[in-house]
Amino acid sequence: MPLDPQCKMLIEMLAPPGAPTMDQMSPVEARAMMRRMTDIRAGAGEEVRKVENRKIPAPHGDIPVRIYTPEGGAPLPVLVYFHGGGWVIGDLETHDASCRALANLAGCLLVATDYRLAPEHKFPAPLEDCYAAARWVVENASSIGGDPKRVAIGGDSAGGNLTACVALKARDEGGPSFAHQLLIYPVTDAACDTASYRDNAEGYFLTKDAMVWFWNHYLRDRSDAESPYASPIRARDLRGLPPATVITAEYDPLRDEGEAYGERLAAAGVPTRTTRYDGMIHGFFGMTEILPQAKEAMRQAAAALRDAFAA
Repeated sequence: MPLDPQCKMLIEMLAPPGAPTMDQMSPVEARAMMRRMTDIRAGAGEEVRKVENRKIPAPHGDIPVRIYTPEGGAPLPVLVYFHGGGWVIGDLETHDASCRALANLAGCLLVATDYRLAPEHKFPAPLEDCYAAARWVVENASSIGGDPKRVAIGGDSAGGNLTACVALKARDEGGPSFAHQLLIYPVTDAACDTASYRDNAEGYFLTKDAMVWFWNHYLRDRSDAESPYASPIRARDLRGLPPATVITAEYDPLRDEGEAYGERLAAAGVPTRTTRYDGMIHGFFGMTEILPQAKEAMRQAAAALRDAFAA
C-alpha cells in the first residue's frame, strides 16, 4: 500500500531536506539528534506504578538498567528489553515511553538495559552486556518482584538483533531459557543486499547508508559479519530457540531480513508469528502518540507476551 500520510509527515519533520543525514554525523552528534527526536516520536509516556534506576553486575562492569513495575501482584512475569539505535545511539531515555506502554499492556515487569555502545565498545560488547543482563534477571527475578520461570527478551531494530543473538547464545551456552523473543523490525544480516534495501534505500527515515554506517561502527572488521552472534540469520541451526513474534514495516530497509528470519525460525520448528505493518516506516513502533498502527503493534506485542507468560 502507499506510504502512510502520517509517516510521510513524520519523515518531513524528522529528516527535512538538506538536513545532515546520520551517516554524515559523528556518533556523538547522532546520539544528540536521536534524543532531540524522542519527544516528537513518542511523547512523555504514560504512568507506571513504579520506575527504578539501578545498576546490575556484569563481567565488564556494572550495567545501568531501568525497571518498570506495572500494577499487579508479585511475582510478575518479566521482559528484558534491549533498545534500538544501530548499536551506536539510543539509551534508556529514548525508549522510555515505549517501555512504559509495553510494561502496562503486557502486565509484566520490564527491565530496560543500557548496554555499552559502539564504536567505543564494538562487537561483541553490546551482546555481552545484554546476555549478562538477561542472565541476571533470570537469576535475581524474585528480588525485584519477578517470576524467574516467566522471563522473555525483546527489542527493536539493533535491539531486535541483540534479542535474537541473546536467544542463540543462551541456547548454545546452556541457558537461561526464555518464554518468548519479541523481535521488532530486527537487524538479522550485515549484507544489506535484500530487495527491501534496494526499494527503501532512502527517503523512508532509516536509509541504507545509515545502516552501513551503523554496521561499520559496530563490527571490528568484516569477518565479524559472518558470526551468527552478529548476523543471526547466518546461524546454521535455529532449532530450540524461544517462540517468537516478528514485527516488520513495509517501507523499511530491514523488512526482508526480519521476515526471512521469521521464516527460518518457523521452518526450524520454532512457533513464530511474523506480521508486516503496511504503509509503515522503521521506528513506527515507538510512535504510539501519532500512529494508530503503532498502538496496534504495541497491543500485538503485549498480547504475544501475555500468551507466552500464560503458557
